Amino acid sequence: MFDVILYQPEIPPNTGNIIRLCANTGARLHLVKPLGFSLDDKQLIRAGLDYHEFATLSVYENWTECVEHFTTSRLFAVSTRNTQRYDQVAYMEGDAFLFGPETRGLPTALRESCAESRRIRVPMLPDSRSLNLSNAVAVVVYEAWRQVGFMKGR
Repeated sequence: MFDVILYQPEIPPNTGNIIRLCANTGARLHLVKPLGFSLDDKQLIRAGLDYHEFATLSVYENWTECVEHFTTSRLFAVSTRNTQRYDQVAYMEGDAFLFGPETRGLPTALRESCAESRRIRVPMLPDSRSLNLSNAVAVVVYEAWRQVGFMKGR
């Protein structure tokens, strides 16, 4: 349905929560190395509970390897540095959402590799730093899923 791409994620519980989110929404999860943890990390497993078997997870050695899998998808870069709100876009099944690492966000070059119309942000109060990564992913995925009528959902 949708693809969630985490570029160099750093915090195991965030990725575990996102695994659980993807398992429950049908989104596919893609992780781009280097990862800030091992996939066997206890915190990752604890946060993802036993949802790992229900999620589709791919791991890539680098961004170049990952992006090759999305040549026919609309790729949206999600960042606090973007100006367009996530709810001002009409999403389609097959869209992909790219999120950066927790401590530094998406590198400028990656963000700008997406067309300006595909650079989105989740609004926050002025002077706020950022949302937790797993919360931001949930907000975006659920809005996209809502727009397509919660296809395949109950």
